[in-house]
Amino acid sequence: MATTTISNHFKYQLADKQIDLSADTLKAVLLGTSFTFDADSHATYSDVSASELSTGNGYTAGGEALTTLTLAEDDTDNRAEMTCDDVQWDASGGDIGPFGAAIIYDDTTSDDTVILCVDFGTDYTIPDGSSFQLKDIEIRVA
Repeated sequence: MATTTISNHFKYQLADKQIDLSADTLKAVLLGTSFTFDADSHATYSDVSASELSTGNGYTAGGEALTTLTLAEDDTDNRAEMTCDDVQWDASGGDIGPFGAAIIYDDTTSDDTVILCVDFGTDYTIPDGSSFQLKDIEIRVA
C-alpha cells in the first residue's frame, strides 16, 4: 500500500508565500529502491536527486511536469485541495526501474522545494513497451 508524506520544508515555504500551487511548475520524479524519505532532511530536489533514476528508456531525470493544476476550497472537510492530470512514463528501448517511490517538487521555487513523497510500498519496473502512471494526484492542505 502506498504511503504519502508531505515535506516539512513545503509547509514552511507555503506559509512563507514562496509557493503558489496555482502558478508554479510542479514535477514528479521516480526514485530508486533504496530511497527512504525523511520529511525533515529531504527538503529540496538536490537532497533527493542522487536517488533518482537515470535518464534512459523513456525516463528523463529532472521529472515530468504536472499539468492542469486546479485549486479548490473544500468547506465540508475544511481544507484546500490541488489536483492535476495523471503523470505517465512510457518505457521504450528497455525497462525503466526498478523504483520504489516518487517525489513531487516545485521546480519554480529558488531551491526546488520537495512537496511530498509517495512510497509505493513495493518496487516496480516498467517493462519495455509498457507504461506507469501516477493517477488521481491531489495535494490537500488542512
